[in-house]
Amino acid sequence: MTPNGTFDWSYAGGLDRQWFYDVDPMANGHLFVVTPNADRTVVGEYDPDARRMVWTERFDIHDTHDADLLPNGDVVVANMRETEDGVANDRVFVYNRTLDEVTWEWRFRDHFPNDTDGGFSDDWTHLNDVDYLGGDRFLLSPRNFDQVLVVNRTTDAVEMRLGADGNHSVLHEQHNPDYLLSEEGRPTILVADSENDRIVEYERRCAGDPVEAPPADCSWTLAWELGVGGNLTWPRDADRLPNGNTLVTDSLNHRVVEVTPEGEVVWEYYATWGPYDAERVGATNTSAPWTGGSARGPTMRDLNATGAYAVTGSANDPPVPEDAAGGPAAVLADAGLTPLAVGWSHVVPWVKPVWMGGWAFLAAAASLAVGLAWAGAEAWTNRRGIAARLGR
Repeated sequence: MTPNGTFDWSYAGGLDRQWFYDVDPMANGHLFVVTPNADRTVVGEYDPDARRMVWTERFDIHDTHDADLLPNGDVVVANMRETEDGVANDRVFVYNRTLDEVTWEWRFRDHFPNDTDGGFSDDWTHLNDVDYLGGDRFLLSPRNFDQVLVVNRTTDAVEMRLGADGNHSVLHEQHNPDYLLSEEGRPTILVADSENDRIVEYERRCAGDPVEAPPADCSWTLAWELGVGGNLTWPRDADRLPNGNTLVTDSLNHRVVEVTPEGEVVWEYYATWGPYDAERVGATNTSAPWTGGSARGPTMRDLNATGAYAVTGSANDPPVPEDAAGGPAAVLADAGLTPLAVGWSHVVPWVKPVWMGGWAFLAAAASLAVGLAWAGAEAWTNRRGIAARLGR
């Protein structure tokens, strides 16, 4: 999409694609794309000017949400939903394209109690993101564990950990974290806290050196929160832009917005259905272009803009008709039926047309249910006559 929100180009073929979960701008102006289908994952380099794939690699894994291209041409892959005989093999691995082999892997079951998140399942970690941080370090996002990790490839150690399994006050099934460094060298994580319907930025404070201190001497402090009072619904991605603004993929409001540090919308684009990832092309940090494509702009501490903010200035308030205020979810919440309200907010937008209000959708669904039940009852009552006519 162009800066004024008009359509520029699209790519939708040639990869047997089902989804495009992640797209990363590359230093050469191309895009590194990840697309899974039922039985394989395809990654590759796309040339937007020539409208063609430059190269692709296929992996015998499915539903992969993220992979990154490393400076030496290797590919690091977030491999989730891997099970064998009831044992979860979720992992992150590095694939050497020249040797055609995996040269490093890190399995979650070797580093976490096997009863984490209730124990092994077909989707144990839901590892939705991996970013290369330089050196030997990777940023990982095991969504179902409600935490973000920095893992050292050489030592296999977890060097940093934000959040804890089941502690939803910090993170609740997050997506697409970005690693930032403040001007004073303080590690900072910007992340879409999806199930909490907010974007958050945490900064790491340590006794001693803020980067090299052992985890036991460090803690995370919430420095910035976006989405106070609603108007974000299951955001899935947030990127800090060089100008200090944040590009937010507000998935179940079917839009992408750029907001100032105080939460004011300065750019807004509505998609037809559930966008998962957005990147500002050309906004990559040129001093470190191999960090997953997302811009590594200033932290909110650097901008003196720490605090909690609502999203304001949208062209549509609420963003989706009736869903944020006065709709079924709000009525359920006011009645104390919070689980039903949350279920409505996080499930119905996947099936409801974006132009239809909540009450209109509920009425249409109820009418359909009544019509089907009525037709079924009529068919059962007249089953003998129907069978006779079909026989003739």
